[in-house]
Amino acid sequence: MTPTQLRAFTATVRLGSVKAAAADLSVSEAAVSMHIAHLRKELGDKLFTRAASGLAFTPGGLRLASRAAEMLGLQDQTVLEVSQAGAGRRLLRVAASSLFAEHAAPGLIELFASRADDLNVELSVHNPQKFGAMLVSRTVDVAIGPRPATVDDSMSCTPFLNYQVIAVVGTGHPLATARAGAAELREQTWLLGPSAAGRVGMVPSVLRRLNIAERDQRIFQSHAAAVEEAKHGKGVALVVAFAVAKDLAAGDLHQVTGAFQPSRGSWHLLTLPERDAPPAAAELRRFVTTPRATQAMLRGAGVTAGRFRPAVHVTLWS
Repeated sequence: MTPTQLRAFTATVRLGSVKAAAADLSVSEAAVSMHIAHLRKELGDKLFTRAASGLAFTPGGLRLASRAAEMLGLQDQTVLEVSQAGAGRRLLRVAASSLFAEHAAPGLIELFASRADDLNVELSVHNPQKFGAMLVSRTVDVAIGPRPATVDDSMSCTPFLNYQVIAVVGTGHPLATARAGAAELREQTWLLGPSAAGRVGMVPSVLRRLNIAERDQRIFQSHAAAVEEAKHGKGVALVVAFAVAKDLAAGDLHQVTGAFQPSRGSWHLLTLPERDAPPAAAELRRFVTTPRATQAMLRGAGVTAGRFRPAVHVTLWS
């Protein structure tokens, strides 16, 4: 099997047709069909057949589909590690939920990276629902965010930081001095960060629990931008409590009371099992539960995204 053959097969699996795979890979349909034919001959398995609803995979085809992505990811990781080793550097690729990336990642990554002169950290923001697939395909080495719905032997899950999500308003907002009922909360304009755009995580679950209509939600490029709007009385913001502690103490923000109750969540660090995870990922897994790491996440001075390469990318809708 060659990497080219595996890429042709995985593209066909992912997109559901040879034609779509060829367009995605910028090659001809004949080339994709030829690569798949070579795989079928070498493995002695049809791999898949065409059906009215798309492609029907054989048991062997399903096994190859799961292994091919992992093999290609391992190849890319090896090439990266060899090039980094040649330059005397290591690279740790961290995927994070938008909530963690904005509020806690800067302090953690700054402190962790400062402990080793040969370590570069690449931080990127992704939908937490994709974390498992990204780890298995070795697109990233570590994923940090909410706990997945299911955790099996294919990954290691380490809880490390509890937090609260609260609702806040600016000084001039009516709810700054009055308790709000459930119906009144549903009538407000809700100012939200990018974490509200997904289905997984603390913020989406709070919005579902309160039954906040989409027409009443305004989603900003960052959680900090939503908080600034709240300070000007434009609506109610959902925020991580420790991130706005100074604003609450100074009186620039006020916590909403009444029917809204603070929601407790926790962040988790996901990696492949110990035997498969890169050494730097295992180091971060051990470090993230230490008191120094906790203090850095809660009170760290933080750094700009420019310290990491590439810059952080945030996708609001997926």
